[in-house]
Amino acid sequence: MPSPIMLESAERAVVDVHYHAGPDLYRRRLTSTGAGRAYAEVGGWVVLKSHLTSTAARAWEAREEGLPVSGTLVLNELAGGVRPRALEQAVYAHGPDSPARLVVHLPTLTGPAHTSALRRTPFHPLLDSGRWRAGRVLDSDGRLRRDVREVLRAARDLPVAVATGHCDREAALRVVDEVVRLEVPRLLLTHATHPISGFTPDDLTDLCDVSGLHVEITALTLLLGHRDAAHLGEVVRAHPRVVFSSDLGQPGQPGVKEWLDLSAQWFRAAHLTSREITAITRTNPTQLLTP
Repeated sequence: MPSPIMLESAERAVVDVHYHAGPDLYRRRLTSTGAGRAYAEVGGWVVLKSHLTSTAARAWEAREEGLPVSGTLVLNELAGGVRPRALEQAVYAHGPDSPARLVVHLPTLTGPAHTSALRRTPFHPLLDSGRWRAGRVLDSDGRLRRDVREVLRAARDLPVAVATGHCDREAALRVVDEVVRLEVPRLLLTHATHPISGFTPDDLTDLCDVSGLHVEITALTLLLGHRDAAHLGEVVRAHPRVVFSSDLGQPGQPGVKEWLDLSAQWFRAAHLTSREITAITRTNPTQLLTP
């Protein structure tokens, strides 16, 4: 059996907290182990995400093969719903000795279908994602739904990091408020400045003092032209705990080595220092994931 694989390493090249591997709602270019091998080749760590199901058990299997992989649970109804039991089951499946926290995303199948400039091929011919779409995490009065609050309460006492999923700005701020109230130790604003989330760099500066709050900006947001390298620089300088992830995995998207090359170009265009690059690609994501 391979030696236990560790997340924290001075040699770690990149920690990607948002990579889509199959099976998922749509076809992906790599399986879980394929993604693990690809990130091992570049000296990285990968967090696998699927809108369809928890990746916790797949991540455990990959680590048993010596691969640098950890998992997520997206609380879509299709994957168990916004229920503490779904969260607990995923924690158990992630393994008792995981070097990384499980990332638990609030629902992503919410509101109207999220559109992409890249064509997506369904993974299974019987799967109608529209059937599983649910409402926002807020109730009709603009407050967090009770089930969301129950999941956040459970997350406080489990080895997980909560992520806001496809919350818009208003909903994400309500999540931040509840996380602060409950003293949940880790929260990630998922692709915070993407149009579906809607945070500005000034908004992120206002959130600097929220303990344990991390801010994600993804390569896909830049790749699709929603934001540019200058915006990336603004975000990095607006908040001390920015996490740069890929949000990639579709067959027509760049592979792991290609997105790292693209990222290096964006970092140069954004005039990021080597210290800032290390922070957003290694230090901050490691801090988010470390138990």
